Amino acid sequence: MANDYRYTLEKGSKKYRCPNCHKKRFVRYVDTGTGNYLPENYGSCDRAMNCGYNLNPYLDGYAKEIWEQEQGNTTDWKPQPIKRIKKPVKKPKRAFIPVEVLNLTRAGYEQNTFIQNLLSRVAFPFEVQDIEQVISLYHLGTVQNGYRKGANTFPFVDVQGNVRAVQVKQFDKQNHTTGTDFLHSIIEKHHTRNNKALPEWLETYNENETKVSCLFGEHLLTKYPYNPVALVEAPKTAIYGTLYFGFPEQPTNLLWLAVYNLSSLNLNKCKALKGRNVFLFPDLSKGGKAFQLWSNKAAEIQKRLQGTYFYVSDLLEQLAPQQDKEQGKDLADYLIKQDWRLFRKQDIKETPQPEPEPVEPPIREKSEKSEALKKPFIIEENNIDFITVKEPDWSNDIAELENYFTNMKLPTQPLKLNESSTITDCSLFVKNHLSTVKANNGKQIYLPYLNRLQELKKALINQRFSKVP
Repeated sequence: MANDYRYTLEKGSKKYRCPNCHKKRFVRYVDTGTGNYLPENYGSCDRAMNCGYNLNPYLDGYAKEIWEQEQGNTTDWKPQPIKRIKKPVKKPKRAFIPVEVLNLTRAGYEQNTFIQNLLSRVAFPFEVQDIEQVISLYHLGTVQNGYRKGANTFPFVDVQGNVRAVQVKQFDKQNHTTGTDFLHSIIEKHHTRNNKALPEWLETYNENETKVSCLFGEHLLTKYPYNPVALVEAPKTAIYGTLYFGFPEQPTNLLWLAVYNLSSLNLNKCKALKGRNVFLFPDLSKGGKAFQLWSNKAAEIQKRLQGTYFYVSDLLEQLAPQQDKEQGKDLADYLIKQDWRLFRKQDIKETPQPEPEPVEPPIREKSEKSEALKKPFIIEENNIDFITVKEPDWSNDIAELENYFTNMKLPTQPLKLNESSTITDCSLFVKNHLSTVKANNGKQIYLPYLNRLQELKKALINQRFSKVP
């Protein structure tokens, strides 16, 4: 019987690093006579399918050797070196956090510091209905007890609705971050402290090599297929962007998503953005390192995602004082000082109808855009003021373009503008872009739409004259 054995696997949920796979899933052998552990290579890994390491003291001669020593006998037995086990196993499928676990966080908003700050403590409190809408849109929640009580939860849900990760953020009354965690880690610590076995889903979830493997707000891409995307580092900034610039029900409004942190911008995450126009707003950094890093990454990703356009905004780099750069401030730091109602007023304009397919990538003319972006903004008392001083008027440009394309027989075949831009349907392209610039006249974030129409006009004129003998 098992009780007759002197050496047994330790009971309980305590785990150690496996000498083979190095995962914390290893159960060690205990000497029931002394209560001491056997050498650390004796034990069994819980990952039977993916690792399979198991060293039994009765099978390799260790138990017999100890018995001989206790009898005063000497032997020539020596412990065998650890043999690494390499199993030709398939890479396990990614595991997700159950929706039921996420739903447990979707309450307790009265004790959620982040939410309560937005309702009453910021300089310009938001309307209750807007906060309710942004909570619903991004599935924001609350940690309702424990050492992270009152913290806000930011779930990373992919386009299929799978919960990839749930970031936990604690804030002070100024909505500055005071602590960062993850929901799965909090649950694991709770079970470990109480000497409870981990839930089966968490055991499997911990096998994931990466936890934050999709964009924050990614699930909204299927619901809002026509909106241009604003991509920032932190989920908090994405929430602020939505509250200030408007919700994505209007197809010309930005859909605000976040990558998690500076180094998280990569091709795998951005695959969900294929076919979109994406405006990136990196945080400030000393020497502009963050801006340069995202610019380089965006250029590489754009080459791999056909029909996708990335524009890295240099607005903060151009206007922020040096002190703010050294402190690593982000867009949210500036937005929250402004009256959100002024931003919403700028959105009361003609709303175009959504088109059945994504727009073509715009032409990048960085120098013109950089200069144009500077015009409607000012620096005041070492802070960037995002209130428009005098919004540019594109009315003449729009009227000229509309008149030209109305009287122009557009090509029915795809038109290649340059190495990275091909318009597959010129008529649809013109209709979509004209409606967008009309609805957002003067908004510098939509300047690429105007530039692309001008580029198309130029290309058509050149094409026509090239055919003249």
